[in-house]
Amino acid sequence: TPEALLRIENPAMADWMEAYIGMKAHVFIRFGKWQEIIDHPLPDSPELYTMTTAVWHYAKTVACAALGNVPAAEQQRAHFYRAKTKVSPTRYLFNNSCLDVLKIAEQMLHGEIEYRKGNHESAYTHLNNAVELEDNLKYDEPWGWMQPTRHALGALLMDAKKFNEAEAVYRADLGLDHTLPRACQHPRNVWSLHGLNECLDKRGESIEKIHIQQLLDQALTRAEVSIKSSCYCRSE
Repeated sequence: TPEALLRIENPAMADWMEAYIGMKAHVFIRFGKWQEIIDHPLPDSPELYTMTTAVWHYAKTVACAALGNVPAAEQQRAHFYRAKTKVSPTRYLFNNSCLDVLKIAEQMLHGEIEYRKGNHESAYTHLNNAVELEDNLKYDEPWGWMQPTRHALGALLMDAKKFNEAEAVYRADLGLDHTLPRACQHPRNVWSLHGLNECLDKRGESIEKIHIQQLLDQALTRAEVSIKSSCYCRSE
C-alpha cells in the first residue's frame, strides 16, 4: 500500500513520493467536480500525508467558493493554513519544494474567495500572483502545478466580461504572443483555445478567428467532456 511504502520501506520516501498522492485533487478541480471534492475524505494519517492534506484543503476551498459558499471556503482556507504548517521544507514534488508549490495554491484560493465576495480586482491580483509563481517554478515533467493558473484567471476575467484582458491571458498561455519561455506555454490546449475563440467572437474578429476555430475544433475532437470555459470556476 502507499502508506507501507512511505512508512516502512524507506523513511525518506515520503519526502519524495507523498506529494504525488494528492494529484487527484487537481484532476477534480480541472473538471469542476465540486461536490465530489467537498465529500472526499481527508487522509487518515495527516502527519504522514502532509502535502496531500494541504492540497485537499486547497481543493475544498476552491470547491466551496465555486459553489458560492464563501463562509465554508474561508473555513477550509483556515484548515489549509494549518495543514501547510505541517509540510516540511524537505518534502518535494520532483524538482520543486512542496512549500513553493503551496504558495501557488495559497494565491489561487485567495483569488477564488475574493472573486466570490465581489472583490474582483483583489481576486485578479491574487490570481496574477499565482501566475507569476507558477511561471517561476523549476522546470518539471510533469508540471509542478498541474492546472495552468492562467486558465482560472482567464475564466474569471471572462466571467466579469473583461474580454480584452482575458484574450491577453489566453494568447500568452497558448504561446501566441512570445511573452513566455517555451516551458511556460501550452500550445493548442483546448481550454485556452476555447477562451481565445470566445474573446475573438466578442470583439467581432473574423480573420484570425477562422484559424483559431479550426484549432479548437481539432482539439475538441479529442475531448471526452464538454468544454464551455477554460476553467469550471467560471459562473456562466
